[in-house]
Amino acid sequence: MIGIICAMAIEVKGLKDKMDGAATESFAGLEFVKGTIGGTGVVAVECGIGKVNAAMCAQVMIDRFSPEVIINSGVAGALNEDMRICDMVVGTEVVQHDMNTSALGDPMGEITFPDENRTYFPCDETVSEKIFAICEKFDDARALRGRIASGDIFISRRSKRTVISRRFDALACEMEGAAIGHVCFRNKVPFCVFRTISDDFDNSKGMDFKIFAVHAAEKSIDVITQFLAEYK
Repeated sequence: MIGIICAMAIEVKGLKDKMDGAATESFAGLEFVKGTIGGTGVVAVECGIGKVNAAMCAQVMIDRFSPEVIINSGVAGALNEDMRICDMVVGTEVVQHDMNTSALGDPMGEITFPDENRTYFPCDETVSEKIFAICEKFDDARALRGRIASGDIFISRRSKRTVISRRFDALACEMEGAAIGHVCFRNKVPFCVFRTISDDFDNSKGMDFKIFAVHAAEKSIDVITQFLAEYK
């Protein structure tokens, strides 16, 4: 079974519409929609905004459904001037940019576990490559691979985006992916994060986000559906 953790409710609805035998189960206040797409078992859920919501959702999904792989999709902000709205970023690694114990001498982003310290959580290479290959098929946007940074703050200022980009060499920032990666890594569950750019380096003041969200969801659903069809 493939787990899909979505940032937007519209994505879950779109996947549910494509499912055979869709059924909903509720745990910890979250609604998990379970069924098959293209013959592949799938469970999809909207996690809510922020790292704690995302981590809780990922752990519940692992405990209740034992997914072989977890994919996190949604939107993100660009961290460099070359990226444009609707470009797609497929993660190679994820990092929590707001994790800060530097006063104790630790690097920014480093997380302390009982058995190790770690800053970056690697996305599954095989899954990442397959999703990237699917994203490359779109004619109306570019596909990129690289680090994705997560934090419990919506980053709108150009100066702050520059700091995150330089500090972590990341392409995009959002609010859930690295928390999901954190939980998956510790549970030894392969994962991948892919995001569609919703606001560019200058914050795209003229962009109608409500309209964009529909386009982003459609792209995510197309990518996930193709991935499920090819998954072996």
